[in-house]
Amino acid sequence: MSRVVKIGIIGTGRIGKLHGNNLAFSVPNAKLEAVADVHMNSEMRTWAQGLGVKKIYNDPAQIFNDPEIEAVFICSSSESHADLLIQAAQAKKHIFCEKPIHTDVVKIKEALAAVEQAGVKLQVGFVRRFDHNHKKVRDIVASGRMGKPHIVKVTSRDPEQQPMEYIGTSGGIYADMTIHDFDMVRYLSGSEVTEVTAIGAVNIDERIRQFSDVDTAIVLLKFANGAIGVIDNSRAARYGYDQRVEVHCDKGCVQNSNDLIDTAVISTKEGVFSEKPKWFFLERYHQAFVDEAQAFTNIVLQNTESPVTGYDGLMPVLIAQAAQKSMEEGRTVKLTELVV
Repeated sequence: MSRVVKIGIIGTGRIGKLHGNNLAFSVPNAKLEAVADVHMNSEMRTWAQGLGVKKIYNDPAQIFNDPEIEAVFICSSSESHADLLIQAAQAKKHIFCEKPIHTDVVKIKEALAAVEQAGVKLQVGFVRRFDHNHKKVRDIVASGRMGKPHIVKVTSRDPEQQPMEYIGTSGGIYADMTIHDFDMVRYLSGSEVTEVTAIGAVNIDERIRQFSDVDTAIVLLKFANGAIGVIDNSRAARYGYDQRVEVHCDKGCVQNSNDLIDTAVISTKEGVFSEKPKWFFLERYHQAFVDEAQAFTNIVLQNTESPVTGYDGLMPVLIAQAAQKSMEEGRTVKLTELVV
């Protein structure tokens, strides 16, 4: 019989439930053994019981203290990630941690030091690396067949603006939304960002100004390998979830298109019509979430390196801080200004 990794989930909000459902039904060699949430209620309990989970806790410590549980998924609120990560490492549990590890670089480094000292595995939840379209672009670039990357472009636009209640506590567009794209440009280019220039505007909803935030942004980047990059973001693309990347290289260009609701194309004398992009990240990245959970299970079972390391969790936070500083001060910011 194949060995099974027994996993506990901490946090049963939207992302915790998504991972729980995947671990329970879609990831071989994974067993959802326990769930914990400091705000555990009857709805959360019913959900967990529906997955066959018998260990349902209010206190994450009960997961850390369970010798049968080998690994944890940290899916709680962002500000709790680093402390829970440290506790999990001290309990010798392998760790999957949703992004961001923290918004404070000092706290991130403290958590990563705990992981290194404990000798456990850590995978950070940058799910877009596991998207079939983005991974294909990255694999072609990484193979070297296209030569050296010259330009890296990422378009990332949400279909609708998040509620103001969320935006007010999100940390701003660069920490909340663009952070995925900061990880993606590192992934696609195979290089580190050295300089950031960011501009932003309020074009969708004036209420966002009260949080000193923007809803539309462009970020220009320079990379250590000589490539340059551009990211464009919008909090409201009315036509759907717009997720495209492109890498222009010595020998040509590799790019991808959006996943559509369907690929049927209707051609008439009035014009040529196709469906819109899938509506939101739960649709577009459904299989990517399954694949990243499978990847985590594999590194535990096979004792291999994490595909998304703690360092990969740290760098996008630094780039986000550089982007915020650039927008506020109206200048290019070097990453070396932020290293602590």
